[in-house]
Amino acid sequence: MTPIPVLHPDDPRIAAFRDVKERDLTGRQGLFVAEGEVVLRVLASEASRCAPVSVLIAEKRLAGLRQVLERLPDDVPVHAAPQDVLNAVAGFDLHRGILALGRKPEPVAPDVLLDSLSERAVAVVASGVGNHDNMGGLFRNAAAFGAAAVFLDRTCCDPFYRKAIRVSVGAVLRTPMAAGLDAEAMIDLLQGRGFEVLALTPSADQALADMKPARRTAILLGSEGPGLPREIIARCRPVGIPMAGGFDSLNVAATSAVALHHVTTRRQE
Repeated sequence: MTPIPVLHPDDPRIAAFRDVKERDLTGRQGLFVAEGEVVLRVLASEASRCAPVSVLIAEKRLAGLRQVLERLPDDVPVHAAPQDVLNAVAGFDLHRGILALGRKPEPVAPDVLLDSLSERAVAVVASGVGNHDNMGGLFRNAAAFGAAAVFLDRTCCDPFYRKAIRVSVGAVLRTPMAAGLDAEAMIDLLQGRGFEVLALTPSADQALADMKPARRTAILLGSEGPGLPREIIARCRPVGIPMAGGFDSLNVAATSAVALHHVTTRRQE
């Protein structure tokens, strides 16, 4: 790995990294921007489903990350710049000192992904989740609790947005996923393949803690505020997490963590 010096923010070789603050490269030839050491380590690992394309790093970070950078394919350029040049390229003070450009994996049809899952799989299903912090949290929790896949309906935000990838600590890059259907079609597919779909909702009569999960279980989560529509809940098994003091509900990412912990723990029992 031989770093390529970059001494000016207008260097055309790093044009793809310019002004990335709150800007997404998704849709531009299937690329995305990843930020920070943890995410770079995932992108460079064998677990990644995404291909690294290019790296831009602060000179001061080179020595500490040399082993990670040497795991990248030989055709992936590593550009090194002084911190002030890196900040000018990014458009903000990039304290982490690391940006990487990656290529999204080829899309997988939801039915194809479902057919690849084991007979004891747990899946996470999101409908209408439009907040990138929540999206990143869903993927982080799915990876942490061993969910086999994440399914997103067509109203969800893009998990390959830079902030979502960062919040997920790289889990977006390694988790099997499928997207593009409406919620009703996803439920039909899951149920047709033996999944019991749990709709997480504060209006449920049954508490999550009292529920014994099925052999194949899908956890369906809706957006902050309105949650899941009634007609969607009616097609599933509604379960809730009781709140103290009349409080309404948890953040959707926190709800996913509680639900995944319960389902995976009870299945082991």
